[in-house]
Amino acid sequence: WAVGFAYVEEIDELNILRATGLAMRRAVEALKVKPAIALVDGNYRFALPCDVRPIVKGDSVSLSIAAASILAKVARDRQCMAMHELHPEYGFAGHKGYPTAEHLAALRSHGVTAWHRRSFGPVRQIIESA
Repeated sequence: WAVGFAYVEEIDELNILRATGLAMRRAVEALKVKPAIALVDGNYRFALPCDVRPIVKGDSVSLSIAAASILAKVARDRQCMAMHELHPEYGFAGHKGYPTAEHLAALRSHGVTAWHRRSFGPVRQIIESA
């Protein structure tokens, strides 16, 4: 198995959907055994280096998609824990990257870090009001 990431700048440049596809491509390309097909949760057919089969609500009908979802969430949670070590005032350890009221208040109080997507509405508003 492999996990792929997209950088904040790539998400801002490409949009979240296209950046998700980029991260998936990186994960597939990192695999030692090249797959013949990728099962993807949802209805979007990402451009991957193998056949793609989108499955709506795939994590509820495919153990492979469910397992991949868990791997992705654990990787993201670990990344958030590392970000929390650098910037505990933002509460990354608790909200794991979701825009909770606590996190939005921290953004207003402490400003934007390199980890924050400039294309995310609340972040963009803070930057524009500065």
